[in-house]
Amino acid sequence: MLRIKRVPTILSNYQKDEAEEGALARGCGRNCFRNCCLPGSKLPLYAFPKSDNLELCDKNKIPFAFLDSLLLGEWEDRMERGLFRYDVTACETKVIPGEYGFIAQLNEGRHLKKRPTEFQVDKVLQAFDENKFNFTKVGKEEILFQFGPSEDGEVQFYPNAPIDPNKSPSVVAINVSPIEYGHVLLIPRILEHLPQMIDHESLLLALHMAHEAGSPYFRLGYNSLGAFATINHLHFQAYYLAVPFPLEKAATKKITDIKGGVEIYEILNYPVRGLIFEGGNSLKDLSSSVADTCICLQDHNIPYNVLISESGKRVFVLPQCYAEKQALGEVSAELLDTQVNPAVWEISGHMVLKRKEDYEGATEQKAWRLLAEVSLSEERFQEVTAIIFETISCVVSEKVLPEDKEDVDEVDGIDNGAPATVVSWKQECLVQH
Repeated sequence: MLRIKRVPTILSNYQKDEAEEGALARGCGRNCFRNCCLPGSKLPLYAFPKSDNLELCDKNKIPFAFLDSLLLGEWEDRMERGLFRYDVTACETKVIPGEYGFIAQLNEGRHLKKRPTEFQVDKVLQAFDENKFNFTKVGKEEILFQFGPSEDGEVQFYPNAPIDPNKSPSVVAINVSPIEYGHVLLIPRILEHLPQMIDHESLLLALHMAHEAGSPYFRLGYNSLGAFATINHLHFQAYYLAVPFPLEKAATKKITDIKGGVEIYEILNYPVRGLIFEGGNSLKDLSSSVADTCICLQDHNIPYNVLISESGKRVFVLPQCYAEKQALGEVSAELLDTQVNPAVWEISGHMVLKRKEDYEGATEQKAWRLLAEVSLSEERFQEVTAIIFETISCVVSEKVLPEDKEDVDEVDGIDNGAPATVVSWKQECLVQH
């Protein structure tokens, strides 16, 4: 069993209190999401259209980005009430000079007053443990609103809706250790005590949130266990960043089309290897393909990260191995000293640095070196890709299309000289010519 000493990010003020003050032993007193406090509770409710047809969803949308305004308005209210552990707007941020435009942020507050803990990195799927911190233990002042489907297929907003325990609402909460403006958590079916593992329903909910926000600056991210998730209670993270992530600008190579009009691409010339899912006739088509891929990785115990961008129209799936390398002593002391845990935001190119010396000395080469340690090797990535395609009824061929050969040369230290992955027909897959 691989275990490493980790310093987890504090996502809730009550997480810190429970760890440091033994709050549970003295009783609740926090107006939380458990049976002791839930009866009679109310929260705002944003209800999105049930239809996952993109054209229909757009026609039914309120004529301005209401979710965008609601989220930011509630987030700023919590900021004024002093619920965050530091002022993220005061954190220094810069674009690192170079071709890729990695973004560096100095965020010293994210590593202060944290408690070390044992974190198991060799199991992506772990049972939910009620005795450990989970999001039902937060105070309702940290919850911004409920988020779920409407009853009549149109966008609805209820400023004071009852919380129905029988329906286990999905909620949006603040991240008290924010990385950027508007940093929140989407917690699907909070009362079901779901462990940190993606299923079809939760991923579709995340795509709906990206679509309803309707902002190119709003992205959602997911970290599996073993890929720097710090709490084993199902949640996505999201925030606003007004520039493209370097990952979003990376070169790509189309691999195949699959059912529902979904296209799959491979990321090229970027330090972390991964797949991109785009298009689809509906949100559900796109979500289903990505969820099948995530479930496959979970079932094969492969840690991974997910980035949802372009208002839910583009999804990156990134298997990684940094924590495993760290546990095996294969990461250099120089990288370990930075205390950077490369989760979805770092992999996307937003480098959250905790020491001033790392921020001032940040270069494209250093960012690349860290992320290259995160990536699977070319050989391992092709093995994992083959497993994924087999799961979604595809067969991987080893031949290279002649016109594509120049696109897979070695670039900037990434060995792309291996044969390109080309998918041949089996039931639902189309060969790219």
